[in-house]
Amino acid sequence: MLYFSTEVARTARPEELTLAKKIEVLFSGVTIPRPVASKTPKSYHLDFQEGLIDCVNGIQLGYWHIPCEGSSNVVLMFHSYGGEKSSLLREALAFHALGYSTVLVDFRGSGTSSENYTTIGYHEAKDVEGALHFVRASFAYKEHYLFGQSMGGVAILRALYSENIKPDGIIIEGVFDETLHTVEHRFEAMGVPSFPSAQLLMFWSGLQFGFSPFSHNPVDYASAVPCSAVFLHGTEDNRARVDEARLVFDTVKTSKKFYEFEGLGHQSYVELDPQRWKKAVQWLMQSD
Repeated sequence: MLYFSTEVARTARPEELTLAKKIEVLFSGVTIPRPVASKTPKSYHLDFQEGLIDCVNGIQLGYWHIPCEGSSNVVLMFHSYGGEKSSLLREALAFHALGYSTVLVDFRGSGTSSENYTTIGYHEAKDVEGALHFVRASFAYKEHYLFGQSMGGVAILRALYSENIKPDGIIIEGVFDETLHTVEHRFEAMGVPSFPSAQLLMFWSGLQFGFSPFSHNPVDYASAVPCSAVFLHGTEDNRARVDEARLVFDTVKTSKKFYEFEGLGHQSYVELDPQRWKKAVQWLMQSD
């Protein structure tokens, strides 16, 4: 689950696996090809610049900068697990329509970034910090907002907690409360018991990457949020459940608001309920 492959075929979603394939996956793991962009901002008639951000330990992060004429504010955008920056283009287009420039960032291991792994938001917190410092140093924007989907939201919350960054506001979509819970839900989606497989998976991944996944919990990081925050979540999300996301939200001490998207799961809210998404985003920008 943490290393990206050069193979073309990706393991199907847990709900789509046959019994034989579920057994195979339990013993051999999943195959996740390295995420690469299938389109660019040009697909949405948006002008952009692209480049690389120098991050810690020689890591480089791919990015797209999509300027909005006359805008003094920018939204830095961070994708979900198994995604890359082109998966955020619908949201970038919506921000552009609202008058905001955007910078879409590939986490380590994805898109045009270096590396071939992910740590579900733990080390990616350094990517968030590096991207924010880069944008502040490279562009003359007045206000800087952070937008993250699922793992992207987790990385933002951890960056606020461990790297002491201070954006002007954050937008968090589809976040989980504890890493163990979200891993357990993936086993449950396969219709197999999560114990002890989830615990073993987390133990060995922690040994490989030098941290404890059992303490990698957004519900703990959220107390460090220094700015206004808006949380968006689908009521039918079986990857990161809405009641778990509310636990993270409840920990935030600053000005905040929680928007539920009825009938939606772990998917794009702006695509399926654009008006409510727009309302949530505008609340944050106006409350800042």
